[in-house]
Amino acid sequence: MLYVLPDYYPEFHCRAGACEDTCCAGWQIVIEEQSLKRYKAYRGPFRRRLFLSVRWKKGSFRQDKEKRCAFLNDKNLCDMYVELGPDSLCRTCRLYPRHIEEYENVREVSLSVSCPEAARLLLTRQEAVSFRRFYREKEESYEEFDELLYSVLTDCRTGMLEILQKRSLSLKLRCVLVAGLANDVQKRFDQGKLFSCRSLLERLCGAVRTSSGEEIDSHPWLFAAENRMADRKRENFQWIRQMFAFLSELEVLKEDWPLWLEEIRERLYRSGQAAYERTEREFLSWLEKDGRDWTIPFEQLLVYFFFVYFCGAVYDGEILASAQLGIVHVWLIREMLMAVWLRNGKTLCIEDLTELVCRYSRELEHSDINQKRMEKKMSRCRLPWL
Repeated sequence: MLYVLPDYYPEFHCRAGACEDTCCAGWQIVIEEQSLKRYKAYRGPFRRRLFLSVRWKKGSFRQDKEKRCAFLNDKNLCDMYVELGPDSLCRTCRLYPRHIEEYENVREVSLSVSCPEAARLLLTRQEAVSFRRFYREKEESYEEFDELLYSVLTDCRTGMLEILQKRSLSLKLRCVLVAGLANDVQKRFDQGKLFSCRSLLERLCGAVRTSSGEEIDSHPWLFAAENRMADRKRENFQWIRQMFAFLSELEVLKEDWPLWLEEIRERLYRSGQAAYERTEREFLSWLEKDGRDWTIPFEQLLVYFFFVYFCGAVYDGEILASAQLGIVHVWLIREMLMAVWLRNGKTLCIEDLTELVCRYSRELEHSDINQKRMEKKMSRCRLPWL
């Protein structure tokens, strides 16, 4: 079994009660069958509290009126952990914020950015993220697992991450190139021509490796991509505004989320396209002049979303939708950050982005309903510059 995880993974340590937030409130904590059986069989002095704190039919922990877990005390610590020790925790509580994507003989482990400490680790690092690999003696087989498609997807993702981390190119251009690559791979998959994807990938990555921001006109693919992005710029306003309208239709996990979406629409879009474009220009200018290179945390987010979700296309063939989703997540976060910048009197710090990313991730990544609806949306809607 191959295990893959980001290089910053070993640096993570839960801050427990010192964390500014808690992972034990705001969402339902699902209990797997094995833990439910252990809880039912427990006969110690904590039995009554345990029995009354579990929704046995639904397989989850009860919550109070503020959606805090029944075991979460006023110090933001878990009473079950305190009374019964770490082995008493269910799988969800043991693993979080670790997230595992499963493929045949492969486990890809990441740290969910819904956790403030995990988000902080990712967003404050300056170095490009790399990935560690190790093996354990275990083999498995999945019925109808498409090994060829998975192999192509992992190769494409490696190339996409290389492109996304090419810092001599603008971040917008990197996104356009990655989306264009996914679009071409999707076409080849639909036509039954997966074998031709590797030569496509080699040509594009070869052009990117030998280019710099000042030399893109010498590479037809890069030059055409940048021109197309500029030509379709005016369509971005309507497209992203419609995406925020779509977000307001999704499942709500925290009660203040709809109010936040409404504030964004009010600050960014209600005054029309001309006002939005003036605000965007001023915002981007501020980011460039600020002492921090803000393209790096956005790059880290793109790498995070592509690592976690892109290869999931092996199960449904939605290659372009998976790539678009990674880009759209970061685009939406950038729009939200622009709204925070306005609210803060046109200033920002990295803590603003960290808080925003945690908030966004909790709503979009921790709802199966929202994930499926976002994936379906991306399968129907193409990015404006594709």
